[in-house]
Amino acid sequence: MQIEADGIIALCDNVTVTEKFGMTFTRGTLRDKELVIVVCGIGKVNAAMCAVTLIEEYRPALVINSGVAGAVSPLVSIGDIVVGTKAVEHDMNTTALGDRQGEVLFPDGKRTFFECDKAAARVLEEACSGLKDTKVARGVIASGDIFISNRSQRLRLNDRFGALACEMEGAAIGHVCSCCGVPFVILRAISDDINENKGMDFVKFCALAAEKTVFAVDIFTAKYEAAP
Repeated sequence: MQIEADGIIALCDNVTVTEKFGMTFTRGTLRDKELVIVVCGIGKVNAAMCAVTLIEEYRPALVINSGVAGAVSPLVSIGDIVVGTKAVEHDMNTTALGDRQGEVLFPDGKRTFFECDKAAARVLEEACSGLKDTKVARGVIASGDIFISNRSQRLRLNDRFGALACEMEGAAIGHVCSCCGVPFVILRAISDDINENKGMDFVKFCALAAEKTVFAVDIFTAKYEAAP
């Protein structure tokens, strides 16, 4: 979200801005580490295009995808944080050809899950533990080009993939990062629970979510050391 990007940029020094393919890439330093911040836009294609451009232009040691997500499990609720362990494109469906739902076909085989970097996820979870009154969970993130609000559809994602949260970008970014050999991690604040989006006003929640994810990224940046 732009509110997240603005929060992180406000913490950075030596800020410069570059426009590329309609996206704004902001480069700066935070806690003596170099960051590039960009809002990818909604959906898997926007996310993939952004990830490819980011990797080609800046060669990052790690990609962090943050934002909001809906719960697909009763284990997490509004205001909780989910740190991804792996991501799946739940709307990838060639089951008519005998494949499993979510399987992505590559020249050398098939793949359902894109693994988040374990070391980065562990440090990110530690960073999130400093958030007050916030449950932090690690689990599968399910991504697809559809906003799923129906409770039974959400529960199917949990049953089929073991997912804790669903959104529209993380697995596409994971797909690109995996193909390019770049470690990635996903951070999601839960915006609505399993019971048909009951709860907090979404606009107010976005501000709260941004506070949490900006805090987490800031602390993560201080603690994380990328592999040489």
